[in-house]
Amino acid sequence: MWRGFLSGKMDDDVMAETRRCLMEELLMFPFAFAFPWGGSTCLNAGLRADTARYTLQIRISMRYFIFLSFDGTAYHGWQVQPNAVSVQQKLNEALSTLLRQSVEVTGAGRTDAGVHAHCMVAHFDTAEAVDGAWLTHKLNRLLPADISVSHIRQVRDEAHARFDAKARTYHYWVYTQKNPFRRQYATRITYPLDFEKMNEAAQYLLQVKDFTSFSKLHTDAKTNFCKVTKAEWTQVEPDLWRFEITADRFLRNMVRAVVGTLVEVGRGKLSLDEFQQVIARKDRCAAGDSMPGNALSLVRVVYDEELFV
Repeated sequence: MWRGFLSGKMDDDVMAETRRCLMEELLMFPFAFAFPWGGSTCLNAGLRADTARYTLQIRISMRYFIFLSFDGTAYHGWQVQPNAVSVQQKLNEALSTLLRQSVEVTGAGRTDAGVHAHCMVAHFDTAEAVDGAWLTHKLNRLLPADISVSHIRQVRDEAHARFDAKARTYHYWVYTQKNPFRRQYATRITYPLDFEKMNEAAQYLLQVKDFTSFSKLHTDAKTNFCKVTKAEWTQVEPDLWRFEITADRFLRNMVRAVVGTLVEVGRGKLSLDEFQQVIARKDRCAAGDSMPGNALSLVRVVYDEELFV
């Protein structure tokens, strides 16, 4: 991403010739021109003509995707918020320190308090090109032990970690036998569940478009439509089950609400028909309780390879 800045003055003819030359040489890049008297204008929208001469300076801004994982136990979710520690805050601080400029990352999504990520993706911009391997190493030395960066890749200027994600996958873990080594990353279920019925209900989610019944109330989402492509319970060990769900997007609190409602099916409190009716009502109060966040983890975010440079 190139940005040009003009200072000084030039007459109309020189201005027109400068504009023509720049358009020929750098037509493929977006330009923004800032003037000493305030205000700005885009090159391809026309430059403001004044008298005397100008000096043109061009600055490069580059965008990168950062791939990271984190244990969410100590954090109040991904997003920066007042009076609480978040993963995004820690990453912003570390990048700003290392790059010696103010950096704000934009994540592929917003995880709730206590939720983990085996693979979170975020993008950030920097005024200069960076060595991804060097920055990865430095970040891992600076970040706390519960946040780890796996790699950093340069992307196209317009690439967006949230809006360009094609699919996201979450895992939710439940276990049935008391085990102190599972309690931090899974939820213990103390009553019998019919996982076969829960899977029957989960398969219906692939036919659903509107997930309002599983969305947190009063969010800033413009639509509650999602396309779920996988929803399945798998027995990993005799007393350990994993729910895997993949979709193009997720609503706030959606996965935990889906799991809570499927558990109601597994307990026999909701029939398959009643589960479908809960979805049709588009009412969060009709669905089951949200399950604890500590058993939920974002495990995969998918992008088109063409986004990467």
